[in-house]
Formats: sequence, structure tokens, C-alpha cells
Amino acid sequence: MTNFNFLKNIDKNLYNIVTEAEKLYRDEYFEQCMVQTRKFGENVCKNVIGTRCTPESTFDEMLTTLKDKIKSEQEKEFIDDLYFLKKHGNASAHSNTVKKEGMLALECLQRAFEAAINYAVYYTKANSNILKLQYDIDLLVTGEKSKKTLSEKYKEGKKKTNPKQPKKQSHSMKSEKKKEGLSTFQILVIASFIISALIILSIL
Repeated sequence: MTNFNFLKNIDKNLYNIVTEAEKLYRDEYFEQCMVQTRKFGENVCKNVIGTRCTPESTFDEMLTTLKDKIKSEQEKEFIDDLYFLKKHGNASAHSNTVKKEGMLALECLQRAFEAAINYAVYYTKANSNILKLQYDIDLLVTGEKSKKTLSEKYKEGKKKTNPKQPKKQSHSMKSEKKKEGLSTFQILVIASFIISALIILSIL
């Protein structure tokens, strides 16, 4: 299972490229994942430009060509996503050190997902129901579709962030009834007093 299942029957080559990016992410090869999403973005760009693209065309040149023809907000978002993939894919490819950029790699995958949806619906005229799809991080990490809805996940997250309310005490202090009559201690004190008084009187 993959977040890009909808792409499989639209463009098998793009599907293979981007699902490989998800596998790299799952294995924690974050930099390679970003390079792969860049490759995905470049190939999407080539497909959109079509015959206007030459073998010598660079990713930058293709993006400039698309940018000059923007007519809608969807196209603007589409190109923004492609620029994002190019920027971070290039940075990862030319980095001298290995960085564990997990969150950035995840954003690259999410941007690739949005670009794939726009490409499918607005350029290949795929079913518009695809627009309802949302990126599933559980599916990315485990390879299995989450059985919980977004609202259920939200409620669970909210429960975890809210501290538990202190429980009300279920018991109350019971006052003991005062015992009637003299206590043992009081009887001993009185007896000691009487004996002492008798001894004093006998001496006198």
C-alpha cells in the first residue's frame, strides 16, 4: 500500500519513482528520499510541458515555462510544490554531510502528493474525487492503511494533550460518637486521688 495508489493507472513511471521515495523515507534515508522526490517533480514537469520540452531542457527552464502560463490558483500551487521539490532535492544531492532531515523529507513527500493530485486531475483529466485524498502518515510509516478517520485521530490527540482532571474523593470523614461515662484513665485518676487523700488523713 502507498499514498500514491491513484497514480498507478495514470502514469506507471511516475508511480514507481515516487513510491521509491516513500520506501527510502521508511528506511530513514531522508536525503535520498528528497533527491527522489526532486526526480519525481522533474518528470511531472516534463509530462506537463510535453513536446515543448527538449532533452537539453533543465528543470529550472521547464518551471519557468510553466510559470509564464499560470492561469489559476491550482496551477500556482502546483508550480510552488515543484519549486519546493527542486530546491530541497538539489540541496540534499549536493550536501557534504548526512543530515537526518526527517520532517523536511516528509514535507517533500506531502508536496509530491499534492503535485501528483494536481497533475492527475488538471492535466490528465482523472476523476476529481482524487482531490479528496489526504496524505496518510500511518500508511507511509507502516505500509498499512489507517483504520481510523481524521476526526478519530484528532480526538485521540486531544485526549493526550488534555491533563486528567483530579478525581473527586469518594469517601467522607465520619465523626465518631462521643462515648458516654468515664474513661479508664479518668477512673484511675480519681482512684489515685481518693487513695492519696485517705493516706494524708490517716497520717493526720
